Amino acid sequence: MRHRRGIGLIILAIAASAGGLAARGLLADLPSPDTLYERQAGVSSRILDRHGHLLYEIADPHAGHHTPVPLEQVPPPCRQATIATEDANFYANPGVDVTGILRALLINLRGGEVLAGGSTITQQLARNLLLDPQERARRSLVRKLRESILAWRIARTYTKDEVLALYLNEVYYGNLAYGIEAAARTYFGKGVAELGLAECALLAGLPQSPALYDPLADPQAARERQRVVLRLMTEQGYITEEQARLAAQERLRFAAVPFPIEAPHFVMFVRAWLEREFGLAALYTEGLVVTTTLELDLQHTAERVVRRHLTRLSRAVEGSPLHDVNNAALVALDPHSGQVLAMVGSPDYFDPTIDGAVNGALALRQPGSAIKPLTYAAAFDPRPRGAETAPLLTPASVLLDVRTSFPTREGTPYVPLNYDHRFHGPVSAREALACSYNVPAVRVLQEVGVDRLVALAGDLGLSTFGAGERFGLALTLGGGEVRLLELTGAYSAFANGGRRVDPYGVLEVRDGAGRLRYRARSDPGPLVLDPRVAFLITHILSDNEARTPAFGPHSLLSLSRPAAAKTGTSSDWRDNWTVGYTPQLVVGVWAGNADGRPMVQVSGVEGAGPIWHDFMEAALRGRRLLPFPEPPGLERVRVCVPSGLLPTPYCPRTRLELFIAGTAPTRPDDWYRPVRVDAVTGAPAGPETDPAQVVERVYVFPPAEAWEWARENGWPLGPVSALPGSEATGDRHPAAEGGLVIVSPDPGTVYRLSPTVPAAYQSIRVVARPAEKMTVMEVTLYADGEPLAVLDAPPFEAIWQLVPGEHIFLARGVDSEGRSLRSAPVSIHVLP
Repeated sequence: MRHRRGIGLIILAIAASAGGLAARGLLADLPSPDTLYERQAGVSSRILDRHGHLLYEIADPHAGHHTPVPLEQVPPPCRQATIATEDANFYANPGVDVTGILRALLINLRGGEVLAGGSTITQQLARNLLLDPQERARRSLVRKLRESILAWRIARTYTKDEVLALYLNEVYYGNLAYGIEAAARTYFGKGVAELGLAECALLAGLPQSPALYDPLADPQAARERQRVVLRLMTEQGYITEEQARLAAQERLRFAAVPFPIEAPHFVMFVRAWLEREFGLAALYTEGLVVTTTLELDLQHTAERVVRRHLTRLSRAVEGSPLHDVNNAALVALDPHSGQVLAMVGSPDYFDPTIDGAVNGALALRQPGSAIKPLTYAAAFDPRPRGAETAPLLTPASVLLDVRTSFPTREGTPYVPLNYDHRFHGPVSAREALACSYNVPAVRVLQEVGVDRLVALAGDLGLSTFGAGERFGLALTLGGGEVRLLELTGAYSAFANGGRRVDPYGVLEVRDGAGRLRYRARSDPGPLVLDPRVAFLITHILSDNEARTPAFGPHSLLSLSRPAAAKTGTSSDWRDNWTVGYTPQLVVGVWAGNADGRPMVQVSGVEGAGPIWHDFMEAALRGRRLLPFPEPPGLERVRVCVPSGLLPTPYCPRTRLELFIAGTAPTRPDDWYRPVRVDAVTGAPAGPETDPAQVVERVYVFPPAEAWEWARENGWPLGPVSALPGSEATGDRHPAAEGGLVIVSPDPGTVYRLSPTVPAAYQSIRVVARPAEKMTVMEVTLYADGEPLAVLDAPPFEAIWQLVPGEHIFLARGVDSEGRSLRSAPVSIHVLP
């Protein structure tokens, strides 16, 4: 009786609000609920490679990936998860959501659009199985009312369990899986009866948006959706909070039951695009012929190379995996069009032990140093700073690879380390990028700004960084997540002269009658990077001599033809990369484990590098050897190493460097200087020095920040007093920061006092040292302007007890010649 009253209210509302709508117009051509089980077989759609080779045939799901099962074979957690997510009052409602229908009527009266969503399980069944595809896609009041009437009729014709069984057997779970049995086999490689709570919760979250929550393309989004389903099940009383917690933590293995298919990850990538563009009905009824960008021979080459090198990496030593890495992905693109020529998402789509069905080309992963070329490109580009302003950097600019503490928004100092745990002193921007040194990259990003890097990444096609405020300086070392497909696309801009490409997989689509339904446009992408900057990055990444200090002269980054490449390894060994290109081909490779388990000492040059090298050599065999075309507006100028300034007769080493026209240095080198010294004492010669003992020697005068590194590495450091004018003015070396350096604490450090530790034990060391090789007679350490300690011999350090607030430390001193020294101030913050 309650149900009939509810339907009566709806009919009254229809009469009151629909104006000229006649009830018989709503009811005249409604299909009968008795036809729910009737199906009309459609014409299969075919997905082909670019040369017409069949990759996969998409058949009607009821003739293919569709296996109805009785409700009793569906585990209770799967039923409960579905009801909790889709229709919490399923067993109590009359098949329709009366409140939802009245809300739709109200929206219609106000002139708004009737949106989908909020439908009961029975309404969804009526819409998806009884309405034709055209009507199903409409967002109108009439469609909503017809759907509701059908749902009410279904509820009067079938029992609740029959409706639920039909829903579970017919609902679309993505990846061409209709029904929960097909979904269980598509995602987990087993029947629905074998599913547990965690697997049921994941599947129950898919029908609302199979593409958005696809666990094979975005496992993270799928797990977040799974947690929502588990929460709903808890709220409905189906499971306890502890059961929900354990299910959310359970490790899931994704797999698929083998079926005839070529390039399965690529096919699923294309299938998702077809669903968005044409809808599922077209795939099953129109016999679409889809010609893709894939080269099947190249795909087979990629698959063989990936499997061979993973076998090499996984060879056991004394019963344990040598490197504990079992997965890899590869993407090959045409750098001018963005066409996907090969896509390997894993070595075996059907292997559940490695989550083989997960597409590693689309999964979010940390790129490590593979993101650094974007940082340097932003620094080389003069455009953001104005046409009349020089860029922040040129390839010859000197960068200091010495221990450096960088302040952060959080207040905690950031001290990056290099891959080899060594510092390399003053290096050029060319060497810093080619050798992938971390400290220089962070220095460059500090100057460029995180927002600028994020903006450039977006221009180049990386969609995952979002707003720059989410990231700090570690972004340039791979602190953000990217997709291999998009990162490979971003590198295409370096290969093609600065134009953005958006990777795509479909060339054209025709229907069963041969009519053209879609054809990809071949227009060049927008110019997002100065062509000269793109060439500078290419010139550096293809410079084998520049990367030799880090990779050796015969690394796998060198090909038998001109090629540029960059590796990347995440700091926790979970991901490693190699992305590189020639003028004809850009290829990105990721290696790791799909479940995020760390590898054992596998860097980009050891894991992804050999895959990249061997695939590139095989793919380009027999093709023309092409140099990278150099755009106009560049010039070559010889510079002194490492200062990057114009050579003088005293410069021991020079290099011919490439510059954007007008940005080459104009100042002669001032690092290497001749000094007249006493040959006996080595001290600078003065008026009292015996002329017979005076000799001229060349010394190096690096920036003060690099002085300690230079001293430890045996550089012939010159005395500051030998600099012209120092005797008359008392000035120190221009970069000497007054002759003293505070080495502890790090600038910007935030300390927090502990209530459980006695105050006397909560203290820090304040340490100063000379900024250069000199004799210091006395040092006074200051805290907040008050003397902390007076010291007449090294080590120049003292203990300072922590006190809440902002604090500034300074050092003053006197050298052996009576000259005053001072340090730059260092500030810290102490939290109570």
